Amino acid sequence: MLIPHDTRIALDTVVDLVNTAPENGLPDRGPADITGQRPTGGPPDASTRAAADQLADIESLYAFAERHLISGVGTLGEKDLRAVQDVRSRFAEIFAAPDARTAADLVNRLVAAAGTTPQLTDHDGYDWHVHYFAPDASISDHLAADCGMALAFFVVAGEQERLRRCEAPDCRRAFVDLSRNRSRRYCSSRTCGNRLHVAAYRARRREAAG
Repeated sequence: MLIPHDTRIALDTVVDLVNTAPENGLPDRGPADITGQRPTGGPPDASTRAAADQLADIESLYAFAERHLISGVGTLGEKDLRAVQDVRSRFAEIFAAPDARTAADLVNRLVAAAGTTPQLTDHDGYDWHVHYFAPDASISDHLAADCGMALAFFVVAGEQERLRRCEAPDCRRAFVDLSRNRSRRYCSSRTCGNRLHVAAYRARRREAAG
């Protein structure tokens, strides 16, 4: 499906944000894009490591804002951290929504609370696109508005079911399924997919050996 550039950036941001939560498992593999792919040459597979909140302090919030080029964040404090963590939980609910109507209701409440103010902009060499957050918005409202509207794009397109969680037993990372037939099951075929396939192969070998 064709995804506008600014929507793609917002989706990358929301997927990374949701995956900072400790309950998602495998937290140390680094930020992923919306398809669940991470840069090569990163840290080892984290399947044996304890999950940790990757957005647990102000420093990690600043790092998140820098990683996703979120401008105008100003000085961040504990109030901002708690607000972003709350927005993260709201996004997690959208990824868990059982149907489009539930997802739409969650998105509507999220963006309404953020006080969305759509504005056309062509900053940093990008062509005209829409920012949904007010110019003086807090980082939590910025994320809720822009990322919430990116998720709304999938609901409007009838593609809400593409907002998924990895089906590997020890991983609940979020990703957006962009496969043609909506058939992806794992956040990454190189990690979770391979691990599950290898485990299934070994189980079959053991069973065949008696």
